[in-house]
Amino acid sequence: MAKDKKLTREAVYELLERKYREYNKLSFIADDPVQIPHRFSKKQDIEIAGFFAATLAWGQRVTIIRNTTRILELMDNSPHNFILNHEDKDLKRFLGFVHRTFNDTDLLYFIEFFRWFYSHHESLEQAFAGSMAKQDIHTEHALIGFQDLFFSLEDHPQRTKKHISSPARKSTCKRLNMYLRWMVRHDKKGVDFGIWKDIKPSQLLIPLDVHVDRHARCLGLLKRKQTDWQAVLELTESLRSFDPIDPVKYDFALFGMGVLDKMR
Repeated sequence: MAKDKKLTREAVYELLERKYREYNKLSFIADDPVQIPHRFSKKQDIEIAGFFAATLAWGQRVTIIRNTTRILELMDNSPHNFILNHEDKDLKRFLGFVHRTFNDTDLLYFIEFFRWFYSHHESLEQAFAGSMAKQDIHTEHALIGFQDLFFSLEDHPQRTKKHISSPARKSTCKRLNMYLRWMVRHDKKGVDFGIWKDIKPSQLLIPLDVHVDRHARCLGLLKRKQTDWQAVLELTESLRSFDPIDPVKYDFALFGMGVLDKMR
């Protein structure tokens, strides 16, 4: 889209709605990391599988899916049961795992955190929603609180902190926002799960990556020069003006125009 060709607000809305309907369908799942948690039916398995898929979601999608699948195979494709019931000797199978800068040290700490958390809580939702107030406009407090909780275990590896982002460090938190979209949003199309109820779709924030950023700017939805946490808030507010109840549904549209249309 040429930057000098400005669309009216009505035209932007119609484009976003059309692309949202085009990509918010089950055929979207086949080549996207969201296919990983769709392999499971148990709530906790969906949460854990989705979290690993979102954490590894940078780089080529084929590689993301392959490496996340490998993690779950090492957990006997029963992640919740493995997390709670594994023995120390079972952890040796994870040694040598690597996905870009995510390695076995990070993976073993993730398993340790999950074992501690699921020993005290039924759902990972509480790790996010527990830091939110009902009147919060969005999930900033949830993301900050989650990172604090995630690294509250004694002797956590410092290197692993780079894999759990936080608004406190001005990060866009793209992967965590995508994960929350998967867990919270619910419609009849079946891509997102909607298994969490303490966070509302209206409180979600857009997963901002280079593709979404580029097309948001072309459409006049994002003016901030930096691609940072404030840009996430600005873009989400722009999308909220089109749909205050479910603003991040337009992630399908902006991501689709940025990646899927290009692939076609």
